[in-house]
Amino acid sequence: QVQLVESGGGLVQPGGSLKLSCQASGSILSINSMSWYRQAPGKQREGVAAIFYNGNTNYADSVKGRFTISRDNAKNAVYLQMNTMKPEDTAVYFCNAVIEASEDAYMDYWGKGTLVTVSS
Repeated sequence: QVQLVESGGGLVQPGGSLKLSCQASGSILSINSMSWYRQAPGKQREGVAAIFYNGNTNYADSVKGRFTISRDNAKNAVYLQMNTMKPEDTAVYFCNAVIEASEDAYMDYWGKGTLVTVSS
């Protein structure tokens, strides 16, 4: 069984920084992509950033230049460094990973989310 656990959420002032972490554990043969999504109150979940096994990254236009996604393949972990934060970044942030838990069987896994609030 595979689990993803996020950490690092909290309250930050506009212009401030926060770093999220996500740790994958369990029966893991390999991890393809690892991503961060977020869902603000009353809005649909949206993709924020993704990083692939080869290190390639994608970002939503709204966070380009402010957020940086990284991963540690040895630790099965992904991180999201958030800088110059804005009130509109307030949301529950979810970790997602495409994981090979058994040979040639890749599945989507989600964490339970961590709340990020940007407010003065």
